[in-house]
Amino acid sequence: MFSTSHIELSKSALDRNISFIKSLLRPNCRLSSVIKGNAYGHGIELFVPLAELCGVDHFSVFSAGEALCTKKVCQENTDIMIMGMVDGVELEWAIEEGVEFFVFDMHRLEQAYKLARRMKKKAKIHIELETGMNRTGFDYEELRKARYLLESDQKFHLQLQGLCTHLAGAESIANYYRIKHQKSKFGKLKRFFQKELFPPVYHHMACSAALLRYPETQLDMVRVGIMQYGFFPSPEILIHYTNKHPGDINPLRRILSWKSSVMSIKRIQKGAFLGYGTSFQANEQMLVAGIPVGYAHGFSRSMSNRGRVLIHGRRANVVGIVNMNMMLVDITHLEGVDYGDEVVLIGNQGEEEVSVSSFGEISEQLNYELLTRLPEKIPRVWTE
Repeated sequence: MFSTSHIELSKSALDRNISFIKSLLRPNCRLSSVIKGNAYGHGIELFVPLAELCGVDHFSVFSAGEALCTKKVCQENTDIMIMGMVDGVELEWAIEEGVEFFVFDMHRLEQAYKLARRMKKKAKIHIELETGMNRTGFDYEELRKARYLLESDQKFHLQLQGLCTHLAGAESIANYYRIKHQKSKFGKLKRFFQKELFPPVYHHMACSAALLRYPETQLDMVRVGIMQYGFFPSPEILIHYTNKHPGDINPLRRILSWKSSVMSIKRIQKGAFLGYGTSFQANEQMLVAGIPVGYAHGFSRSMSNRGRVLIHGRRANVVGIVNMNMMLVDITHLEGVDYGDEVVLIGNQGEEEVSVSSFGEISEQLNYELLTRLPEKIPRVWTE
């Protein structure tokens, strides 16, 4: 495949991250790998088989489209759970393929029941409870309405795989009382199920942040996203971890690197403007390299005159405006740069690093936002 850049995923880094996450889990607590947003920009089709090699056998996605991508590359005994959009023919496909999915209102519950009965199959459902996120989920009154359908048909067409909720910001101490309330409400609704209905296979509510800050929320399964890719959910969570483990080095490793190559080399005279407009004027004779990556490839225009890349193990500044398909970097201070030389946009080269965090700060993007904006068309490969 022809491309101007590529992304590398490190198997050893992922294996380390998964092992660390599993070391935090309570006995018999299952790990579900969250791979929504194209595996946080890492690429579902490459990441899933890599994660399976590291011992993962359950994946959480947002949509039926992501579930289909996962189904194409995962092993036969791997489980998939859709947390968001699935409707109509997508829902029919999920039931047929044994894909699990969230049910968070009567509309979806009734739709799943009707389709499963018509198909003479069981719909594997996870009942999502409204505990304070106020986004999706059954509240107590809605559960009472759903009770008859759940109670009368669960053995035939509705298979209750899970009872779950979503925590509203466990990565921030500002949400402590909100999370505390959610835990309490989930406990009450859970007891309602146990007393009035029937127990599900799994109870789950913990995300990456809750895994560390609220370990009591682990229950039977956890849905972990950002940590498996090598990031703590927030600086607060990193501080929380280091305070509890003084002297311990960061146990997580970034698994993603983004690389391109030198496309052109040009000498610039003193006083000349570079590229579009007048945002950068050479104050001395310069040597610049053209890199065939721009904002159409996920390298934000906000990195103009601010960004950094690595060439020959040293930093090179982005000069001028980042274009749609290319940018210029200052290589005046570097010796021997040639056409085709490796350029690291994110990752390590020698002893230097352009981290996702530093890239995100300069481009004014969250880690999550930056990663998920990396275009799917960029080829992904894995390394040891």
